[in-house]
Amino acid sequence: MIDVVREGEVAQTKKNAHQTQGQEIYSGDFSWSFWFALPLYPFGKRRTIRKEVLKDTIWTFDQLQGIFYVVVPIRMTVVKLNEGGLLVYAPVAPTTECIRLVNELVAEHGDVKYIILPTISGLEHKVFVGPFARRFPNAEVFVAPNQWSFPLNLPLSWLGLPSKRTQILPEDSSQTPFADQFDYAILDTIDLGPGQFAEVAFLHRRSHTLLVTDSVVSVPEEPPAIVQLDPYPLLFHAKDKASDIVEDNPANRRKGWQRISLFALYFQPSMVEIIAWGEVFRNAFQAPERSNKAYFGLFPFKWNSNWKSSFDALRGNGRLFVAPILQTLILNRAPKETIDWANKVASWDFGWIIPCHFDSPIQAQPHQFRQAFSFLEQSSSTGLSSSSYPLPEEDFKLLRELDKGLNKFGIVPPAKEFK
Repeated sequence: MIDVVREGEVAQTKKNAHQTQGQEIYSGDFSWSFWFALPLYPFGKRRTIRKEVLKDTIWTFDQLQGIFYVVVPIRMTVVKLNEGGLLVYAPVAPTTECIRLVNELVAEHGDVKYIILPTISGLEHKVFVGPFARRFPNAEVFVAPNQWSFPLNLPLSWLGLPSKRTQILPEDSSQTPFADQFDYAILDTIDLGPGQFAEVAFLHRRSHTLLVTDSVVSVPEEPPAIVQLDPYPLLFHAKDKASDIVEDNPANRRKGWQRISLFALYFQPSMVEIIAWGEVFRNAFQAPERSNKAYFGLFPFKWNSNWKSSFDALRGNGRLFVAPILQTLILNRAPKETIDWANKVASWDFGWIIPCHFDSPIQAQPHQFRQAFSFLEQSSSTGLSSSSYPLPEEDFKLLRELDKGLNKFGIVPPAKEFK
């Protein structure tokens, strides 16, 4: 059984912010010099939290990323191999702190043997693989097929991946050196016009744990520990207007996190109004904090008083679901291929899922994973989704408009119906 300890997690995280197993942590330990390759918040400073998910077997490494203080976890998972050594799924930024935490596992369980890049379009995952691999020169690197880059489609070696140690994951998972311990299924390349999407789900058979990248998520009620190391983004989004002074307390941190989740998954949820810029600038002069950190007092959001109902509908008591952007702009371009992939994954025996974003680990059965993709299956008689838990349609408004515009100008291919 996976050992998940949540009580006291935040308090322990704050303690770990100052020391790790007796070692002092300095600001340089979480410096990330190559942040300009993907200029997302927190830019050149990235903290890492390691959590043991299954004793002496599975660990997660959480960092943070976002835009305009819409910050969410990005996660790497490390699994101990039966014969000793480690497999790394979806590396994060290899800061001094992160590598120290990995090397503590190496000292006890053996070297990093395999590094997996399970996506082709997720730059927030791909950008770290090369630098991470260079820190472990004996590790073999396996990447999802049909890698591409934008605006120029460059060779993997130009993206920093070590050419002599990098190979494509074969379609048949039995052809890998870790086949005795892992199954995987490749969601084949989905054509998005200017780009492509693919994902590789890994099953660690011994622990009955499924590793996924972006395909499914679950949103926690409380802000994750990594987000609470620096609560400023939480408090920023807990404001109702630019002039608010928000007290740092658990209620406001929770409020900020829940609004951040709505922004991250819908871009513009129905419960928020974007204020005209003239009013935004006038309000900025009344803001108690007008520093660069506070975006000079600019706060262009006005939340409906009933905004919490939108979050509750999104979270659905912690259910598993496909992120709205994937529903609206990506997976509906290849519904049959996606359903076939979901069916294959759901045929495996697992009881836990570790995604690369939001909550983790998630206790879920194969049928719950499969149910998350039911939005793709349309009723032939009504044309309505057969999903038993559809997300509120009004929150999809911006994404639907974006989809319509991209189709109109021929930037992306139209959505397809599942048959």
